[in-house]
Amino acid sequence: MTEEQVKKLLEELKSDLESAESSTATTKLWHKYFSDTGSFKLLIKKIKDLPAEEKKTTALIIQQAYKEAQELFTEKEKSIKGGEMSGNIKSQSEDINLIAPKIGHLHPISKTIREMNELFTSMGFSIMDGPEIETDEFCFQRLNVPADHPARDMQDTIYIKEPDFLLRTQTSSIEAQVLAKYKPPFKIVCPGKSYRNESVNKSNHFVFHQYQGVVVTERTNMKDLFGTFQVLFKKMYGEDVVTRYRNKYYPEVEPGVGPDMQCFNCHGKGCPLCKGVGWIEMGGAGIIHPNVMKMAGIDTKKYVGFAFGLGLDRWVMAKYKITDIRTLLGGNLGYKYYENESII
Repeated sequence: MTEEQVKKLLEELKSDLESAESSTATTKLWHKYFSDTGSFKLLIKKIKDLPAEEKKTTALIIQQAYKEAQELFTEKEKSIKGGEMSGNIKSQSEDINLIAPKIGHLHPISKTIREMNELFTSMGFSIMDGPEIETDEFCFQRLNVPADHPARDMQDTIYIKEPDFLLRTQTSSIEAQVLAKYKPPFKIVCPGKSYRNESVNKSNHFVFHQYQGVVVTERTNMKDLFGTFQVLFKKMYGEDVVTRYRNKYYPEVEPGVGPDMQCFNCHGKGCPLCKGVGWIEMGGAGIIHPNVMKMAGIDTKKYVGFAFGLGLDRWVMAKYKITDIRTLLGGNLGYKYYENESII
């Protein structure tokens, strides 16, 4: 067997493999080339009969050709089996519509939070969160509400372990956490739940949502706060929204202000929802009190800040014309929100 004959046999195998299109065809080729009577197997058997002077060179040629032939055959066999398997799966599969039906919808609170988050992140704010089980230190003391302060009404706070651990009564507790942990300047917003021992009615609930905002920089003022509110009100309720600002007292800010929006239900005439005044208080805000800044270790000669806490449930109710806050958390499937529709 010469080197040319070995090469010719290898080319013959390549040609046969190229023509093979099924597992049956490759099985026949295995018998033709690799069984005990196959061409390449017979070549291997002949090595022992070669003259000593040819055995070293010719044996190496035959062994290399045999190895290459096996590799070519294995590759072809895998290719054919893989194709046949894919074909079987495809032929036996059912045509399933992968477009899932639309089931459910975002809760109005979740939808409103997303809209507000998108607006504030576009203005350079970061979104943060904090614990709902809070300590007295961060819920009250660091917000300029010491133990003997009149704002501490024991009837309002839900304690886990009195007097140190409680369910946060306001998202201002996140503000206190941020002021203590981060170095200014920063701008953050924090949506979340709050809890108070309230009687449940059309406009109040013991579980409610707030949207906190905190800005601490070297230069900011009430004008920046009002400007932020105007952008937010117009984004949420349109260019024709009617608002006003009243002086308000909050221990953690000085001066303090309350942003009001004309009642969406009665348009200023007075109704049970707005308690007859024609306006709905949408939150509280102001310049962060120097005591709050100092307790956080912030230099009040270098930095100033403003903060706001919005009654998120009221923002949701105004946006979707919901006239009873109990609707938001009641779980009544009769209240379904659809795009461009209101919840009554």
